[in-house]
Amino acid sequence: MRFIRVAAIAACLLSPIAAALISLKAAAAAPPSLEVPIDCDMRQVCAIHKYFDLDPGPGRMDFACGRLTQDRHDGVDFRLPDFPAMQRGVAVLAAAPGVVKAIRDGMADVSVKEIGAEAIKGREAGNGVVIDHGDGWVTQYAHLRRGSVAVKPGERVSAGQRLGFIGLSGETEYPHVHFAVRHNGRSLDPFVGEATTFTCGNDRHPLWSPAALAQLNYRPSGGLIVGFAAQRPDANAARDGAYAQETLSVDAPALVVWADSFGILEGDTQRIRIIGPDRAEVHNSETVLSKSNMVWFGFSGLRRPQAGWKPGEYTGIYEIVRAGVPVVSMTKRVQIAGE
Repeated sequence: MRFIRVAAIAACLLSPIAAALISLKAAAAAPPSLEVPIDCDMRQVCAIHKYFDLDPGPGRMDFACGRLTQDRHDGVDFRLPDFPAMQRGVAVLAAAPGVVKAIRDGMADVSVKEIGAEAIKGREAGNGVVIDHGDGWVTQYAHLRRGSVAVKPGERVSAGQRLGFIGLSGETEYPHVHFAVRHNGRSLDPFVGEATTFTCGNDRHPLWSPAALAQLNYRPSGGLIVGFAAQRPDANAARDGAYAQETLSVDAPALVVWADSFGILEGDTQRIRIIGPDRAEVHNSETVLSKSNMVWFGFSGLRRPQAGWKPGEYTGIYEIVRAGVPVVSMTKRVQIAGE
């Protein structure tokens, strides 16, 4: 009887310990709380251009049941508006504390369209950093700018610490960081969480912190850059900053508004207007777009009048309208200087 009583007391003493151990193990296995991995205004400057593809088949579907992704895309692409922004430098940040597992640096910032896929075979992620957060959790940051990687393998980093700058290395055509999350080797959508399957409308348990989620509102469509040109604009030149001038001549051969947007759907209407210095409308164009595009470069304008342009400030207004509501709206002003 005494032995039984002692054993019972021992069991009572061990129960809280066992419970604590179980609790500690559960806490250790909890996923990291992720912060935004770039130092950029996600409402005005940068944008998520591609989300994780949740469609198990050959189709595509992002976490909001939209199509802002591509088949088998296994991460989230945080995009810069243009190449000048990349050259100025936008920091890539550790999304959570951890230890640097691996890095790569030294690859050139050049579009894969220029060098070809064979030149980067086996190094498609370009320059980058991989961080181990423990318990099988890993984050990866790909396509960093050459020479910008600021950490070393084995280094312990804190959330928000700079890892490098957004670049154009590896298999990419535009400056961005491809942010990927894996747990025990399995790729996860940070907007969904640990679910092994996802159906449109299912409950989600995002890995982002509340503060990060507040900055990462879903935008199925958006504007990147807008500007004026004095001739028919070239998309690549515009993205490279070729039409950044703030003043045009009265003898400019044309006045053209151009813009780069993402998430365009078939049936959207592109509206481009130009308002002159006397606030009168000098150009108005509407075009119904015939197909969907992940990225769309549009432009419209008019030739110089015989008497030349009237000096003063001109305003370009670019819109993508869907079901009567603007889903993209950007404005740009330029001065036409008198002689």
